[in-house]
Amino acid sequence: MTRLSVNLNKIALLRNSRESGLPSVTRAAEVSLAAGARGITVHPRPDERHIRPGDVRDLSRLLEGYPGVEFNIEGNPFHNLLKIALETRPDQCTLVPDEAGALTSSFGWSLPERAAELEPLVKALKDAGIRVSLFMDPQPASMRLARDLGADRIELYTESYARQPDDPAVLARYVDSAHAARAAGLGVNAGHDLNLANVGRFVAAAAPVDEVSIGHALVGDALDMGLDAAVRAYVAALSTDRGAA
Repeated sequence: MTRLSVNLNKIALLRNSRESGLPSVTRAAEVSLAAGARGITVHPRPDERHIRPGDVRDLSRLLEGYPGVEFNIEGNPFHNLLKIALETRPDQCTLVPDEAGALTSSFGWSLPERAAELEPLVKALKDAGIRVSLFMDPQPASMRLARDLGADRIELYTESYARQPDDPAVLARYVDSAHAARAAGLGVNAGHDLNLANVGRFVAAAAPVDEVSIGHALVGDALDMGLDAAVRAYVAALSTDRGAA
């Protein structure tokens, strides 16, 4: 069963537009977990436009009371991510090569070009007992390079699939990349623009996928159906059509 990790960035973005503290990021986490999510993801950025260091600490404390639920912190390791990760010790740290002012993540790591820079950071996280996932484009030949760097998992950057979910050639690149990652001994995560219409087919084709991280689409759906119902709908989507290709 693919785990759903709910990304709470957009909850924090809305909260930050006022000084009331509403909506509550921790309350959104509690609702998501009660509805069946098995993980919480946050992506703190240097400009603190959504998730802030205090949110990471609050969520870390909250999740101590949820055995089996995983906390995933993602972001650029060259933007002070390691400091908060080493302080809060999440289950997983997903390293993403986004620019400081980027609207959103838009590409994966270039390997072996960035390997020398990344290797000591990956080691520092692993030495602290934190699983390391690298945000990667669907390029099968790069998967062994990620493993050689010391990563435990890769997260496939799924925007290309989300833009063309009915293109078999696009989906095939992701399936081949997932197979290459597992052959190299890596776990497989996925995320970016996955939604209710496309996530079930993706995880069925690329199975087994350990985790999908979804925030933007899920929060958008929550505006229509409520957060509890939206999370339940995504959990259901991940458990159906398992034989689809």
